[in-house]
Amino acid sequence: MNMKYLHTMVRVTEVEPSLHFWRDALGLEVVRHDDYPQGRFSLIYLAAPGDHAAQIELTHNWDPEVLSGGRNFGHVAYEVADIYAACQRLQAHGVTILRPPRDGRMAFVRSPDQISVELLQAGSPLPPAEPWASMPNTGSW
Repeated sequence: MNMKYLHTMVRVTEVEPSLHFWRDALGLEVVRHDDYPQGRFSLIYLAAPGDHAAQIELTHNWDPEVLSGGRNFGHVAYEVADIYAACQRLQAHGVTILRPPRDGRMAFVRSPDQISVELLQAGSPLPPAEPWASMPNTGSW
């Protein structure tokens, strides 16, 4: 049986803070944005630049709702060319680095809706560098 991975869906409470995280801070690009007034929801698909094969779908229900359980979802992961530059970009957008890349290999952050995002250095780990090497964990990731 042939199968193709399409996307991972996460619910978001507010569109703009979510786009600020996923698009502006993390650097994904919006592939498609569809609003469904009859169902009172929006679907926004994002992907890494140049790689639309694996997408994340942000589902926004227009009526207020309380979302919980971000941690039991697990996490989504993205490979980055330079983990230190990726973490600096996220910090510049106001994102807290919960698990800094002390090892030059891996870091964790969270979206505004508490979805855990893992960043992995492409190829071999980078040599340890400050401020990352001595930065402690913050919260849970």
